Order: sequence, then structure tokens, then C-alpha cells
Amino acid sequence: MSLAPRAVLVHRRTEYEELLARHGTHGQAAFFLSSRGRSIDEVVRRHDDTRRALRVVASAVPLTWRRSGVERSDLDRFLFAPEDVVIVVGQDGLVANTAKYLSGQPVVGVDTDPGRNPGVLVRHRSADTASLLRAATAAGGRVEELTMVEAVADDTQRLLALNEIYVGSPGHQTARYRLSTDGEADPGEAQASSGVLVGTGTGATGWLRSLWLERGSSVPMPEPRDPRLLWFVREAWPSPATGTSRVAGDLGRGQDLRLTVESDRMVVFGDGMETDALELTWGQSVRLGVAATSLRLVT
Repeated sequence: MSLAPRAVLVHRRTEYEELLARHGTHGQAAFFLSSRGRSIDEVVRRHDDTRRALRVVASAVPLTWRRSGVERSDLDRFLFAPEDVVIVVGQDGLVANTAKYLSGQPVVGVDTDPGRNPGVLVRHRSADTASLLRAATAAGGRVEELTMVEAVADDTQRLLALNEIYVGSPGHQTARYRLSTDGEADPGEAQASSGVLVGTGTGATGWLRSLWLERGSSVPMPEPRDPRLLWFVREAWPSPATGTSRVAGDLGRGQDLRLTVESDRMVVFGDGMETDALELTWGQSVRLGVAATSLRLVT
């Protein structure tokens, strides 16, 4: 007998909750903001909107379903199950933060602050949750498959990301490594840079796009569903021992970018989640490419 679906509500602490955690009381938080020329009223309004959206979403979950909830800071310790339907209530970035921990579960993105959030990934309102849950579990439901990027280290550590993966120094200082692309027989070019960024079409509106514009790249940006990635080396430094001939490119499915560490320590993290990073030491290597897993976003 198969298990009933489990609705997993993903959320993050609001600005108001973070202020209370830091200052203790509403009055102290209000005084802190007023001393900087800001009012707490707008922060409280957004908090109330988020809490209201969470209540509406929770009430739309069928009574026969199981349910659970997880806060953003606990995502790396939460165990998602194959039968889960994930409901992300918040900002677009929260969908990206969640995606790396999933393995094909359908995701519903609910916008708690329409007009303030771009709504690229949180496309729906809380009032539509019931119909979206039916679509998520129906055969042939409306699901968009968004390409993800993965990093696999030589010790089998693996990391997924929806927008981009960064490889470099923990403090974004100069990192030393060798870089090679798929099919190259040589050991790669020795480089010194502030890191390497590999991104998807979903990430093409953020960090990846800023590098693409800075370089004046002629390579077309991928669409979110394209099985193609772009990669850029940040601030490559030319010297007698390091080169700058391989600083940008794209990767199709089955192609890899390989970095071999020549520093004491490098990190690999995705979508800004620096607290959940892979750590590599001298001589280790990591391969980056199109992930076999995609984000299944309910449309």
C-alpha cells in the first residue's frame, strides 16, 4: 500500500522575527529602526502577510495527506522523501535554496509579497494552493523541468544548485588550481583567480548575468530549461606560472569542467549557501556539469 503524499512547507524567518531575535522586544526593534530613519510598520506588515500566506497554504493541504515543515536554516538536516510535494512559501531565492536537497519531488512556489518579489520561481498566490497540489500529484500535471548544475568531487562528495555553483577560496581571495574542459588531454591550465562560476538558465538573471555582461560575451545565455551551462573565471591573474587563456565557455549535457586544487583549501557552494559547502584540499579535483536531476516546478 503506497503512502499518502506528504506536504512539506518550506519557509524562512521573516525580517521581523530576525529583529526580535536580535533585539528582544517589538519596542526595542522599533527604536533600532527609527534611529536609522526607518519604520517598523512595513516590516510588521510583511511579517503578517507571510504568516497569513502560511496559514492559507496549510489549510489547503488535503486532510488525507501527511504534512511537515522546515525552516531555511534547517534544510541541510531535513530528509525529503520521494512522495513529498514541496511548497515553498516566500521568495524566489528560497526555491533555489531548497532545490539542491531534492531529487525530483514537485515544487510549488507561493509568493508572499507580490510586486516585491520578481516571481520567477514563486509564481503563485496562496489562494491557489489547493488546485496546485492537485496538479502536482496528477498524472501529466503541469510541471516545468528546470536544468540544474552539479559538482562531483573525486572523493564522491556531490553538490547540486539551481542557479550557480562557485568554486574558489572560502574568503573569495586568490585561489590556485588547474582548469581543463571535457576532452582535453593535457593536465589543464594553471590559474590564479578569485574563483570560477558555473551557472544555469535559471541563474541567468543573477550573478551569472553580471559576469556575462561584464565580459561582453557573445555566447547566448541559456533558457531555464536548456540543458546547457555557462562558466566564467573571475579575475584570472596572468603571471609566469598562471595563464588566462581559458576563462569562459559553455557546457552541454555530458560535458564537464574540471578543476584540480593547488591551494591549501577551496570550497564549492551553490546558490549562495556558503554554510553548506564542499571542502577540497591540495590535489583534489572536482567536475562540474549539467545535473541528471532537474527541479520539477509546478506551473
